[in-house]
Amino acid sequence: MKYLHTMVRVSNLEDSLDFYCNKLGLKELRRKDHEGGRFTLVFLAAEGDEDAQIELTWNWDPEDYDEGRNFGHLAYAVDDIYAVCQRLMDAGVTINRPPRDGRMAFVRSPDNISIELLQRGDALPAREPWVSMENQGHW
Repeated sequence: MKYLHTMVRVSNLEDSLDFYCNKLGLKELRRKDHEGGRFTLVFLAAEGDEDAQIELTWNWDPEDYDEGRNFGHLAYAVDDIYAVCQRLMDAGVTINRPPRDGRMAFVRSPDNISIELLQRGDALPAREPWVSMENQGHW
């Protein structure tokens, strides 16, 4: 058995691609429009980790998706959690659970899918402004 991908339904493909690719840093691997079924599939992965993919499913006919809490979260290991969180904040992404411990943070996609960011290896030493940041919303 081999892991293939995780599917996430998105309500706006362009907003989602902006978040996942431009802000989070994933890259688009392939895309397929299914005209008969009226949906588009876009497969994304982190550079160098193309076997762990996210499948964004965009249904052409609008649907309301709840906050995605029944889904849980996607998780990525990062080399410098502080740098990644700063880059995301600078891009306008809310850090819902800041990396106060130098180890873990949570953000949300435009469709409220929780994304967990975990420091690769040992936790980084605690530092400001992260130590003093409050949680925002939920994750």
